[in-house]
Amino acid sequence: MSNLKKLAGQTAIYGLSSILGRSINFLLIIIYTAYLDTAALGAFTGIYALIGFLNIVFTYGMETAFFRFSTGKNLNPQTVYRSTQTLLILSTLTLGTGVYLAAPWLAQVMDYPGKAYLFRWTALILSFDAILAIPFAKLRLDNKAFDFAGAKLINILLNVFFNLFFIVWLPELASSGQINPTGFGLNENWGVEYILLSNLLANGLIIPYVWWRAGFFGFGLEKSILGPMWNYSLPLLFMGLAGVTNELVSRLLFEYVLPENYYPGLSSREAAGVFGANFKLAILMNLVIQAFKYAAEPFFFKQSTDKNSPELYAKVMHAFVLFCSILMIAISVNLFWIGPLFLKGTVYSEGFFIVPVLLMGYLLLGVYFNLSIWFKVTDQTKYSFWITLAGAVVSVLVIWFLVPVWGYMGGALSTLTCYLVMTGLCYFYGQKFYPIPYQTSKGLIYLICAFGLSYLGFYLNLESEILNFMLKNFLILIFLGLILVLDKNQIKALFVRRSPR
Repeated sequence: MSNLKKLAGQTAIYGLSSILGRSINFLLIIIYTAYLDTAALGAFTGIYALIGFLNIVFTYGMETAFFRFSTGKNLNPQTVYRSTQTLLILSTLTLGTGVYLAAPWLAQVMDYPGKAYLFRWTALILSFDAILAIPFAKLRLDNKAFDFAGAKLINILLNVFFNLFFIVWLPELASSGQINPTGFGLNENWGVEYILLSNLLANGLIIPYVWWRAGFFGFGLEKSILGPMWNYSLPLLFMGLAGVTNELVSRLLFEYVLPENYYPGLSSREAAGVFGANFKLAILMNLVIQAFKYAAEPFFFKQSTDKNSPELYAKVMHAFVLFCSILMIAISVNLFWIGPLFLKGTVYSEGFFIVPVLLMGYLLLGVYFNLSIWFKVTDQTKYSFWITLAGAVVSVLVIWFLVPVWGYMGGALSTLTCYLVMTGLCYFYGQKFYPIPYQTSKGLIYLICAFGLSYLGFYLNLESEILNFMLKNFLILIFLGLILVLDKNQIKALFVRRSPR
């Protein structure tokens, strides 16, 4: 139980900072939907999907490899840190230069003619992210959760400040004649440009602080370490590429697959903006998963040598499913006021009905992360590629065939089916190579009931606003009652203090 409490404590710190930071960052969606048109939001969605994809290439699985080898026997963690960071800096210089030089071609391919500068900024954002990856990982490995959380929060606050300045304040200053944007190479009519520029400035300014908190390093490459690390991380690179395809491909391809005039009054790019904005409403589930991952990944590796680790992993999975199922219901039944609060404009409400599907998709992604520990601690990372590739193929097929027919729901189902396939395959192979006593039947009951209650609450509407709110949220209590019935023995054990011997 002490291990679970430790993990819960670490997750709470990461989660609190992530939720606080993302809550601040989430306010940007209010700014974007209020000050930018839907076409600009569609552009923002597409470019950030590309950034998410290339981020995997720039780090090529070295974060997980760093955790694995830093906790290995007979290895100096500082040597692993120095070698990994040096390798990433060298590879980032090469990859970043390549993307920078390819900017005109990318602008043409992605239909942004004359805007190669967007992709030059993208190259710099990717480079800054890559050289921060291992220092952030070291903070997690060293249990410096507060330093990690503080750095992330500073980065987000900087990003929010620059967005406010460029998108809200600069046009007002320009219109009043107090400042001339063109004198600084800026344009008061920019939209997605300022989103990228704000990200670039915030990431660049945070580098010295993160390197200082993680500990500065001398450059050096230890060949005896890097060879095995590369063999371990290479399958994770392909897993990451397939995984980010699964996560972002729907947003990246949506506007190109959706027929023109599918939604009256909206172009395909504008509809992609609505689709991408509704993804943001599922952000709370993603935040929980991200916070859990920050804490759990180094925790899992440190516990892997304990003979009781399978039982511990099973307990962690069960607690994760319970918490995220409750969260999914709570968000879904309250979308009637959460949605309009954050997405300004009636056009965005047309996509609210896909949010429960997206929440379930993210929940399954979290389940997959729990399950994936088997191939990480057994060094069977080759399976990761095939599992995520299967998910990517399913995702693309669902988008290709269902988006032209079902629009927003087709895109949302691509996320759900992708992670469902990945979860099923990972569970099947994991139980063969590294059996873990998961409470599978009980977990499935919780997931199915939570999904059903989520949609019941979403579509349940009464004329009285007070009764509507009360009845919708009563569904959360029904689910809690189910937990009390199915897990009464475990819950009782939490509150019954053992008598001392």
